[in-house]
Amino acid sequence: MPIDWQALADIISTHQRFVLTSHVRPDADAIGSEIGFAELLLQLGKDVRIVNPSATPNHLSFLDPDQRIVKIGQNVTAESVCDTDVHVVLDTSAWVQLGDVGKVLEKTPAKKVIIDHHVSSDDLGAVEFKDSSAAATGVLVSEFAEFMGQPPRGHQADALFAAIATDTGWYRFSNADGRTYRAAGRLIDSGVQPNDLYRELYERSSLAQLKLKAIMLNRVEVEFDGRLAHTFALRKDFSETKAHPADTDGMVNTCLTVEGVEAGFMLVQQLDGRIKASLRSRSDMDVAVIAEQFGGGGHQKAAGTMLPGPLETARETLLKAFSESFQQAPSPT
Repeated sequence: MPIDWQALADIISTHQRFVLTSHVRPDADAIGSEIGFAELLLQLGKDVRIVNPSATPNHLSFLDPDQRIVKIGQNVTAESVCDTDVHVVLDTSAWVQLGDVGKVLEKTPAKKVIIDHHVSSDDLGAVEFKDSSAAATGVLVSEFAEFMGQPPRGHQADALFAAIATDTGWYRFSNADGRTYRAAGRLIDSGVQPNDLYRELYERSSLAQLKLKAIMLNRVEVEFDGRLAHTFALRKDFSETKAHPADTDGMVNTCLTVEGVEAGFMLVQQLDGRIKASLRSRSDMDVAVIAEQFGGGGHQKAAGTMLPGPLETARETLLKAFSESFQQAPSPT
């Protein structure tokens, strides 16, 4: 069902102060969508703040050259975040994904709005503008800007292109449909240089990141007659290589490059002992269904969740869940 963008336009026209937020460990779709939407609100004369539960990863900081995004608890209190007219959540609609910002949403008197493309959803008490057929939240923000007669331009367009490109694996995933390419084409027409963005996103790896990837590649294993591949990263790997947890981005997709593999997962040990699980599929298997069993969610082909440690227990838990899914969806003959 098409989104009623006029309803969102009405909310914007009748309010002045906006706080934008997204999920923990923000990716380029989260950051790019926030920047893209913030620029639109500023063009409309609104007051805008961006407050996230996690810091912006270093490799995505170029998307926020004006350093608009702040982390809650760092020079910004929960009380000050509550002091707004509208709180807009982009690229998630799950409580577990909101971290400390979720506590703000629970008590803020502000009107709440969600702009998201994920299937999984909690009741955040918000007005939802969701479309799970969109390849990225960046697509939705771009389309809304067009609806408002303010087509993205300059750095705003760069941020939205990065949002769309990364959530589609640089347009190689099956979610990159005609609508996706049309949105990207309009952004390119506005002046976006995809080659420059690709270089910023994928060709500036640190030595620490390469060392971490080498460790994780060495740990890749396959299960279920080669249908599933998985790997992991421990806390000590980050301290030994001087890498950052965000440096694991993309490794789960590398698991899918093994010939014959239909699905994959990556486990990353967190500071609090929990295990972050990233799930991917390149078959008809719906990994969002698996993630939802453990309080997570996402899309059919890309999902995530948090599991209790230790890592060995989390791995066995996921292997059991994948085993059940494979039994329900026999290997193609």
